[in-house]
Amino acid sequence: MRLHPLRAALAAALIPAFVAGCSTSTAAPAPVGAAAATQTVVTPDFTRLVREAGPAVVNIQVTKQAVSQAPVDENDPLYPFFRHFQVPVPEQAPMRGIGSGFIVSPDGYILTNAHVVDGAKEVQVKLTDRREFTAKVVGTDPKSDVALVKIDATGLPVVHIGESKHIKVGQWVAAVGSPFGFENTVTAGIVSATSRALPGDSYVPFIQTDVAVNPGNSGGPLFDVNGNVIGINSQIYSQSGGYMGLSFAIPIDVAMHVEKELQAQGHVTRGRIGVAVQSVNQSLAQSFGLPKPEGALVSSVDENAPAAKAGIKPGDVILAWNGTPIDVSTSLPALVADTPPGKQAQVKVWRDGSERTLGITVGRMPQEKTASAETSAPAANTGKLGLAVHEDESGIVVDQATGPAAAAGLRPGDTIVAVNNHNVKSVEELKDFVEQAGKHVALLVQREDARHYVPIDLG
Repeated sequence: MRLHPLRAALAAALIPAFVAGCSTSTAAPAPVGAAAATQTVVTPDFTRLVREAGPAVVNIQVTKQAVSQAPVDENDPLYPFFRHFQVPVPEQAPMRGIGSGFIVSPDGYILTNAHVVDGAKEVQVKLTDRREFTAKVVGTDPKSDVALVKIDATGLPVVHIGESKHIKVGQWVAAVGSPFGFENTVTAGIVSATSRALPGDSYVPFIQTDVAVNPGNSGGPLFDVNGNVIGINSQIYSQSGGYMGLSFAIPIDVAMHVEKELQAQGHVTRGRIGVAVQSVNQSLAQSFGLPKPEGALVSSVDENAPAAKAGIKPGDVILAWNGTPIDVSTSLPALVADTPPGKQAQVKVWRDGSERTLGITVGRMPQEKTASAETSAPAANTGKLGLAVHEDESGIVVDQATGPAAAAGLRPGDTIVAVNNHNVKSVEELKDFVEQAGKHVALLVQREDARHYVPIDLG
């Protein structure tokens, strides 16, 4: 039977996924008398999930105020030419948006994204049974992009909350939401990565999936195959504005911590220790003598912050927080933020080739602040690094980068603060430490308002 071209394309795409792990070659005949071996390939079936959890997923419609285009200024010299084309418009016109959410308690508490309800004048929630409610925004948390809204109802269906810490790359997941306003749409895929850091979102270790998520899916649940919510669909990577194979969800463990605080007090209190961290790659691991690339490398410590008082220094690699291993640096901010201010945490760090444990009393996350650095003075060459630099009160300032330094990403204007955890204040100190470093060196560099380690392979 000849397949329709569309069906043929679908079959070609789906069949390899369904028979994953099975060889396409012809198997040799089984020996005479041997039992025939059979293999059952189980594919995910989301029908039960949708039947049981679907009623707890809601459509959210938001009305916001947007300033309309101002009328043409009558004093404008070109006014006589355009006045006949001017259409009277109101000073402000309503702007509407759509999103998704899911019910977490029978008395009407619903989780969604903060960006869905941000600036909302009115929030309407529509259930799968066609009932509609005007919702109250209990609280929003822009840092995690989580919001809690409430409708006046009881006996509502609720989702089952899972645990995002058990997520495995490659496992099947499904999203339910209202992409482009198409309510209760179900899409499925797999977990592509975990603990993914996105620009401007250092607090959330996102779950990356290849589930088709589009505008309107925001705030909707990400389910595992057992019907447990493991994330909130929040962002997509797109050059077109639509789905391109990269979707990102907020881990449900992060979201439920936020939900608890929003329900209790309307805002979120976070722990803070006052460090900036970066990931550890192979070159940095070799520079610091780590057996393997892991942990969160401390690139800077705020003065008088809890970390500084506990003795944490730039160049320390944080390996565990209260017994929880830190495999990647993106895991640390959420662990610190979820620790109540005033509580003492045990931090395992790697320093000078060995592990040690420090006690640190967690502080409260303050308002964001900015810093700045200045430059000036005569230049010198640092030899095998390939840098032309000059001394400054803030450190050693890069004037030109070539060779290994340029290959590692250094550029004019960078300020070298330390070499392999040794602070440097002169060009001669920089040269001496580089000569002693061997084949690998890690420079602590200040660029604009941030510090980070740059590993350089000297060959």
